[in-house]
Amino acid sequence: MDRSRFYPFLALVVGVIAVSTSAIFVKLTTAPAPVIAFYRLFFSTILIAPFFFVKNRRELKLMTKKDWLYSTIAGVFLAFHFILWFESLNFTSVASSVVLVTLQPLFAFVGTYLFFKEKVSKVALVSGLLAISGSVIISWGDFRISGLALFGDVLALVACAMITAYLLFGQGIRKRHSLISYTFIVYGISSITLLLYCLVLQYPLSPYPVSDWYYFILLAIIPTLLGHSLFNWSLKWVSTNTISIMILFEPVGAVILAYFLLNEKVIFTQVIGSMISMIGILLFLFEKQLKKRSVNDLKPAS
Repeated sequence: MDRSRFYPFLALVVGVIAVSTSAIFVKLTTAPAPVIAFYRLFFSTILIAPFFFVKNRRELKLMTKKDWLYSTIAGVFLAFHFILWFESLNFTSVASSVVLVTLQPLFAFVGTYLFFKEKVSKVALVSGLLAISGSVIISWGDFRISGLALFGDVLALVACAMITAYLLFGQGIRKRHSLISYTFIVYGISSITLLLYCLVLQYPLSPYPVSDWYYFILLAIIPTLLGHSLFNWSLKWVSTNTISIMILFEPVGAVILAYFLLNEKVIFTQVIGSMISMIGILLFLFEKQLKKRSVNDLKPAS
């Protein structure tokens, strides 16, 4: 695998490890979900701002009306993804919430076909179903079809649809603009959306314990700047489908972290589910690699 193919997938691996910490940090905070989401995106935007204004501000002139429209829609979807997902963690476990919020292939395969006419091969479909099956098995012992737990599961599933929409609307823009510009604009729009949401619904933006502020900043640095930003960087070379499959590794990392940091038990079904998810993901990536080699073999020698 040459560098142009290796680096995007390496970025996805690092990104998945980074986003696996997100649910843990959220569980450790005492602030309401919309406030956590606001500070996560706000601090992310602040950290990106110096790089944007020094090197990339001229790109604003290259943004078309369609780019602004899609960036705004992507930012709004990202905002509500975080609100709903963080809220779901108040009603269900890390395992159930993370599993449901990462079932993106269900939405991504349909979305990329409808919007970008990307065909989904039988192998990709099977690998996606395998990975999804593994994710469901991970939380099989944790699904409780009743009351608040079911409500949390529904919130996580809707949040899953919203993060997929965020990636779909950003896929075309990211291919035309730099990572810094795209993330600064989208995270900024998302921050404004979340601020308005908090003000309208009267969520207090302060005071909170010192530990919460540490977690807000960690959420901005690790799962956002190292996680989502790497996914956005990879969008220039790989499709939303590929990213959605790779994100299915997140429940594995989240379950491991929850075991060590939150004392949540790891049960047999979670181990089996993790293995099935990994097989599905590896099958998907293997098929992608074979396709690229076949295309290169068909190209005439220069």
